[in-house]
Amino acid sequence: METKKDTEQLENEIKKINDPIEIENFIADNQDNFSDFNLQSYLQFLLEKKILKKSKVIEESKLQQIYAYHIFGGRKKHPSREKIISLALAMKLSVDETQRLLYYSENEKLYAKNAWDSVIIFSLENHLTVDETNDLLNKLSEAATLGN
Repeated sequence: METKKDTEQLENEIKKINDPIEIENFIADNQDNFSDFNLQSYLQFLLEKKILKKSKVIEESKLQQIYAYHIFGGRKKHPSREKIISLALAMKLSVDETQRLLYYSENEKLYAKNAWDSVIIFSLENHLTVDETNDLLNKLSEAATLGN
């Protein structure tokens, strides 16, 4: 049984490809390595992987309950970046998991050269809550827009 390749391995293989026939072969050979997640399915995957209760995550995210359930249910297709980050903090996601969550929600990834994003990266790395992150953002004179 072949092990799944991570993103970096796939990217390294792609960089070595020089012609269309090779990319066709790459696609055919790597079908099992491609992700078919969307926002709703990735959130469900994370809940199961981390053994989390949706209601508890929503409560800790500080999002409006109905809005958050719409995100989880797939009825809110493009939630704001701040709302996704609120969920990520509530779920205690890693930075990599958060970057994927931002990708599936069609939001920009976190960028360490941005002060606000740097605070979020710090908060994720240190498992801060939404309230603790907002306090830190306020202390550093960054806009505190997480939660409601």
